[in-house]
Parts: sequence; C-alpha cells; structure tokens
Amino acid sequence: MLLAIDIGNTNTVLGVFDGDRLVHSWRVKTDARNTADELMLTYKGLLQDVPVTAISGCSTVPAALRELRAMLGRYWPGVPTVLVEPGIKTGVALLFDNPKEVGADRIVNTLAAFSLVNGPAIVVDFGTSTNFDVVSGKGEFLGGALAPGIEISLDALAARAAQLRKVELVAPRSPIGKNTVEALQSGILYGFAGQVDGLVRRIAASLVPEAPGSVEVIATGGLASLVVEHSETVNRHEPDLTLLGLRLIFERNQ
Repeated sequence: MLLAIDIGNTNTVLGVFDGDRLVHSWRVKTDARNTADELMLTYKGLLQDVPVTAISGCSTVPAALRELRAMLGRYWPGVPTVLVEPGIKTGVALLFDNPKEVGADRIVNTLAAFSLVNGPAIVVDFGTSTNFDVVSGKGEFLGGALAPGIEISLDALAARAAQLRKVELVAPRSPIGKNTVEALQSGILYGFAGQVDGLVRRIAASLVPEAPGSVEVIATGGLASLVVEHSETVNRHEPDLTLLGLRLIFERNQ
C-alpha cells in the first residue's frame, strides 16, 4: 500500500492508498521540533499493521522535511519513496516568476485538480494561510493569491482586542449577531466566504474572460468544511486533494 504524507504548517495529513482508492486517512498536528524517532512513533501508532510498500510525501516545513527524510532512511530504507522536491517529475509547468518560491503542496494540488477536471480550475486551500492556486486549461500552475488563514485571523483578533475571544467556528443564528460570540462567528464564516467568492470571481474572469463560469472551483484543506456551505462560488469539495496528488506524483516517478 502507498503511504502519502502531507506535512503542512499546522497539520500533517497521512493517507493510505490501495491502488487508486484511499482506504485510510489521519490528521495530526505538525510540530517542527519533532525528531525522526518521534515521527516514527506517531506514524507507526496510526498505521498499526498496515503494510506500507511505497511512500510519497511533501512538506512546506523545511525542518519537518529534514526529519521526515531521516525517518524514512532509518525505518523504511527499502521502501520506494518519492518526496516532492527539485528533480521530481510532476508534469506541472510552473508559470511563475520564480518557480523555487512555489510550495510543494501547491504543485501537488495543481496536478490533482487537473486530473479531476481536465480543464481550468481554482484550488482554494484552507490551511494556515488560504491559498488560491490557479490551474490553466493545460494543467499549468499560473500563480494565484495568498490570504491569512481563518485560525490565524481569529487568533490575531483575540490577541489584539481586549474584549474579544476565540469562539467555536459554527454558523450563528443569523448574519446579524445578537451577542459577541455570534458577531464573531458571522464575521469569520461569512467574511471568509465573501473573501473567497470575491477573489474567485476576479481570478476566474482573468483566467477565462469569455466564460468565467466554466472554471471549476475546488475547496480543500482542514478548514474547508467550515466555509464551503456558505460560499457561492465553490462547486467542489475535495478534502483529500493533496493526498491524491501525492499518489499521482509517485506513479509518475516509477
């Protein structure tokens, strides 16, 4: 079975594929201070007796990538492994001023999105930051937009405003909050949904001026489920998009 590992700034997502079918997935917090041995304890505890015969991984955290590489070399030395880094075949052309600045997760998401829709798309990845990744009709990564993530914004608001605090991220009774908690929930959920819709419409109009409605908008990331139902432009929710891309990249490098 193929083990896919996506190490993000806040969370790490692991998935196990049997062929092209995702059979298990887990989400744990990312700690850049974890050593290779600590990573193995966590992963082995989740995997139990799952027979890992191949591994594909990516990371946006350099320290975590270093320890991941050390862990794989120490505990799975004979298992075929692909880590998304320079020299790996992805099939994704990076039409970006400096391709070295493009995070591995954005490349992986581009490949996965194009494999699903086979046309122009916008991937909205709700993570530590909210990433808008723009995919051309040929599967190229064209660039996009980066915005503060939901949890970062909420943390900053609670830290900088004396009478505001963290709240549960659920929909309030009405967009018009009748108390501080509901007002915060309205601002966060509907505010971010509005941000997504506004950016998506502008990007789609630039990507396909003659038919912006033809652009597929795919939401992914750990916080996507909070916003998707309140968005007017997101038409597909793929929580395992990055894991799918990691599987595709592994196959391309065999």
